[in-house]
Amino acid sequence: MKTILTKTMVVAGLIAVSIIQCTKSSSGNTPDNGSDSTGTGTQKEVRQIVFADQSVNRVVIADVDTKNVVWEWDPAQSNVAASDVKWFVNMSDAKPVYNNKYILANASAGGVALVRIADKKTVFYAYGGNGNVHSTELLPDGNLVIAASTGNYLMLLHTDTSVFPYNGYTKKITVPDAHNVVWDKKRQELWTASKNKLYGFTYNFNCAAPDLTLKDSLTLPASGCHDLFAVYGKDSLWLSTSSKVWAINLQTKAVTEQCALARIKSVSSGPDENYPVILMQSIDTDQQWYNDKVIDGKGNTVLQLTGLKAYKGRWMLVSSFSYDGSGEVKVCR
Repeated sequence: MKTILTKTMVVAGLIAVSIIQCTKSSSGNTPDNGSDSTGTGTQKEVRQIVFADQSVNRVVIADVDTKNVVWEWDPAQSNVAASDVKWFVNMSDAKPVYNNKYILANASAGGVALVRIADKKTVFYAYGGNGNVHSTELLPDGNLVIAASTGNYLMLLHTDTSVFPYNGYTKKITVPDAHNVVWDKKRQELWTASKNKLYGFTYNFNCAAPDLTLKDSLTLPASGCHDLFAVYGKDSLWLSTSSKVWAINLQTKAVTEQCALARIKSVSSGPDENYPVILMQSIDTDQQWYNDKVIDGKGNTVLQLTGLKAYKGRWMLVSSFSYDGSGEVKVCR
């Protein structure tokens, strides 16, 4: 097990004038969801959000305009072994990968799964330990890295879809209060925000024995880091801390406050005003970490679903910040 190095970059002038509400990201790109990601064959653009739902330990995709759940993955009703379903209690993240053809999901109880949307088949799953798994990222060669908060670690998994469930090579790297992981395709670097630091790791691209090495770090203006996610179409990252949401410009290393909202579990944005910045805000800080609605930066409801207990919600959009757009699962050999 490695320990975090103490290398720190102190950046002057981190904070710009605070913005009253979370900004909307905008770019000249068109959305990467021109067809229905649920496989129904509809060719018109659809606005969908994927939720990590803790109501019955599942992942759901909901249509914003119709307000209907159009897809769900329930591990208890899938090809996950009955003895392993317990790993997927309290779903803690879900995001589209492989050109919106798969969902990468994880749960606080330790389960990590790669699910094909077309037929809901679990093509890979594994146990990430009992450290309260909060997030998982797909690496360029198909391997995975997990962030576990109470376990204080990142864990690397060698992705092997021929072993079900996977029980092969893993490697832990100590990161205090690890809640998030994001791959940066441009810099070939893995980012994670922990306490009041942003850490950048290089990846060894060793298929059989994946590992990370600390490259640099940045002191952040607040602690209690939770979500870290790419700003759509920009060279920046969203960051939620205990009481605010921030944007980190990776070119200038400037960190600017975007809105003063507490208990934000996830942040996601899109290409234009049709995709406002969406936030999942927990009901309280005690036992109700979830919500039945996703809001924008002013607190307005974007989508509310009765009975939903969502921990995180993300737009069903391809992240060019992290991925190359391939729709085929990569298995590292």
